[in-house]
Amino acid sequence: MENIVFNLATVHHYGSAFYDFLGLRKQFFVDQLGWEIPHDNHVEMDQYDNPLAHYSLVLRDGMVIGGARTMSTKSVWGEHTYMLRDAVEGKLANIPADVMAENVQAKSMWECTRLVMSDDLRTHAERSTCLQLIVSGLIEVAAEHGATDLMSLSPLPLMRALRQLGFAAERVGEPYRNDDGRQYAVLSMPAGRRQVGVPAATHRPQPAAVHAPTVK
Repeated sequence: MENIVFNLATVHHYGSAFYDFLGLRKQFFVDQLGWEIPHDNHVEMDQYDNPLAHYSLVLRDGMVIGGARTMSTKSVWGEHTYMLRDAVEGKLANIPADVMAENVQAKSMWECTRLVMSDDLRTHAERSTCLQLIVSGLIEVAAEHGATDLMSLSPLPLMRALRQLGFAAERVGEPYRNDDGRQYAVLSMPAGRRQVGVPAATHRPQPAAVHAPTVK
């Protein structure tokens, strides 16, 4: 497995990897969980996939098998900021406005969203390695932009999975049950330094494009 990190300015260095990530998101969030979010027959893409977003993806044999998105809590793009702040301000119908105790806007805090891993990862070891690489990339890009902490609205079991990998994740909001039947809460973890044993992103933008085949 290998990790790549990029934003829309550097996405062209990675062939179809970004589009394939959007396809993986559609398969999970729309087809499996039934979320009512913007999508077509192939991909899911929302208002937070904009030039302020950064991405950490994991490839295996050139195929996207996992990834997540991150952006600063200072982000503003048109009428939107970042997902949790928009939820607190009542702009997102499916997330409770009281999901966070306060409205966070700080250079030191970045939000992570749309974490997904492929069903092709069939063992606990494979999924753990993939998650470790995804989070490693998120930490890297956020820390490079001055962040000291990451937060996300995530299923509760993710906190345990992150802790098992050595990440100091904590719940900072009250949990709620979503329409998909899963319990979610806001999690937070330090982003100031890389966890011991977690490699840096294995691919940085290079002049030659790296092509990933379309996820089936």
